[in-house]
Amino acid sequence: MRNIDDAVAEIRRGADEIIPENELKSRLEAAVKEKRGLRIKAGFDPTAPDLHLGHTVLLNKLRVFQELGHEVIFLIGDFTGMIGDPTGKNVTRQPLSAEQVAENARTYEAQIYKVLDQSKTRIEFNSRWLGEMSAGDLISLAGKHTVARMLERDDFSRRYSSGQPIAIHEFLYPLIQGYDSVALEADIELGGTDQKFNLLVGRQLQQAYGQTPQIVLTMPILEGLDGVQKMSKSLNNYIGIGEPPNEMFGKVMSISDELMWRWFELLSFRPMNEIETYKAQVSQGANPRDIKFLLAREIVERFHDATAAEGAQQAFVAQFQKGAVPDDVPECTLQDAGEGIALPVLIKQAGLTSSTSEAMRMLKQGAVKLDGERVEDKNRIFTAGSKHLLQVGKRRFARVCVV
Repeated sequence: MRNIDDAVAEIRRGADEIIPENELKSRLEAAVKEKRGLRIKAGFDPTAPDLHLGHTVLLNKLRVFQELGHEVIFLIGDFTGMIGDPTGKNVTRQPLSAEQVAENARTYEAQIYKVLDQSKTRIEFNSRWLGEMSAGDLISLAGKHTVARMLERDDFSRRYSSGQPIAIHEFLYPLIQGYDSVALEADIELGGTDQKFNLLVGRQLQQAYGQTPQIVLTMPILEGLDGVQKMSKSLNNYIGIGEPPNEMFGKVMSISDELMWRWFELLSFRPMNEIETYKAQVSQGANPRDIKFLLAREIVERFHDATAAEGAQQAFVAQFQKGAVPDDVPECTLQDAGEGIALPVLIKQAGLTSSTSEAMRMLKQGAVKLDGERVEDKNRIFTAGSKHLLQVGKRRFARVCVV
């Protein structure tokens, strides 16, 4: 293990809270004396098949613990995933089927080793212990928490006071997630800031079962490409860790200069003193774009390789600094039902926007080009035989053929 003070500083980097922080150093010191690694746990409910950079904030911190010599437990909540985490929800979530959860879990296993060291990662599924829990066991577990404590949660409190229904199984979610920490005898549990309540339930349950309560470490929720809302597939402001190198590179380069520093802190493995040096260089007149190149290359290299990162940068420079059209523009064929296709519909059906309303916004902003020329006429119609190169923003292209 490294110097304890250095280890504490590295663990604290980017963290929102460590509860209780004064125990972290003593727990690390005890591990050194006992010549063992601490058990570091983070749970992921497999509610969607693909991971994005927002998920890797926790994965990056787990990797830090691995490099410090501790045991990392990547917990796949295949049992809890069938319930659905009620955190932040104002209505009851629809549970996933066992088949959906199993399929998503398989893709998680294939993706996490782009960040974590496979030889130092222990994968667990909480169905191993929760699936064997009897009705009596569940009643005993429920007896270790109170309704009053549950209603301290903001989302439960809001729903209760507004008359929104709360299903009984939603109260069970924090309990059985917390029981995971008991089953694994976790020393430290990581989670997003939105998971603080659930993580503290785990700490309380460990105490109730006679264990040393885990330390809770919460990480910030990563803002997406817009720099405002959390990274989310539903908001289309995300970078998937399986995206092609050029797409990934271009998306990183599209973030604001201000957001770049936040991403450096949470996504980069560069030392903080190096990042502070970059900040000083920018304040003294260096081009932020050149610093952003470093971030984009690091991220692409992590999820692909160095050659892909170099190629993505060259493609970006050729496309956006020299105005070149990418070589790999997707082609799509659209069917004209007889009345032609309006431009906003054409843009949406070509996959360049998520909706026609977004397409109309992009047209109004002057962000749409047709065969290299800016176009703003939302009423323009395309009939069978039309073939055009469409561009939305700086990075989205499609060759469209109407038949």
